[in-house]
Amino acid sequence: MAALCCALLAAGPAQAGGLRESLFGLRPRDGRDAAAPPIARYVTEDGHVFTLDRSQPKPLLKFEDSFEVWALQPQMGPRGDTLYKNDLGEVLLRATHLGGITVFTDDQPSGEAAALAGPSNALKLAIMGPQALGERLLQASARASRAARRLIPFEAEATPASSALIADAALVTSEAVVRMSKRADARKLLDRIFKVRILEGHKAQAQLAQGVLDVTVAPPQGVAGRPSSDLIVRVAETFH
Repeated sequence: MAALCCALLAAGPAQAGGLRESLFGLRPRDGRDAAAPPIARYVTEDGHVFTLDRSQPKPLLKFEDSFEVWALQPQMGPRGDTLYKNDLGEVLLRATHLGGITVFTDDQPSGEAAALAGPSNALKLAIMGPQALGERLLQASARASRAARRLIPFEAEATPASSALIADAALVTSEAVVRMSKRADARKLLDRIFKVRILEGHKAQAQLAQGVLDVTVAPPQGVAGRPSSDLIVRVAETFH
């Protein structure tokens, strides 16, 4: 998963630190809270903040300082735990049967406990008109182009039902390009991508051929209907 350094609570570092102290000082250090609402905000002892939305068919996870929403696949694990995996099958969250939450990131691959900070709002796509979609595609192209140090155009044909998801997929794809640009093998990966096309289909996926990265979205599935930045990076890594 991308290394994400999440912001402290908006109240500021001192107040955020006080919240962490109160949360982890009064509760078990595994963040246990069996009465957590289906849409809740969590904070880790290191100050990482995220929202977990378990009100939808596929649970959603969003870190506070990132625009990417991760669609998770729950799976039963040992001792009655629930493992929440991304679209590469990697575990991002573990929930114990008593309500404890552990989050896994590149910064904390062994996991860190997260304590319930309170209820939150549902994670869902905003309504997107044609002009706003066009602006989002240009924004994604500019971001990817800066990272690659050359133009990477983004193209899409959207319907009213798919516009919001296509806009989201464009930004997630640009995030994947930015992540690739920071790697030691950046030039090797980025030299494989000359254009991005975002298409509608029946299944979220990404494919790379002849310099064109095709990102397929499935609008009926909502946020879960587009590939993650992790999957897009993996496609570039494994291209031959």
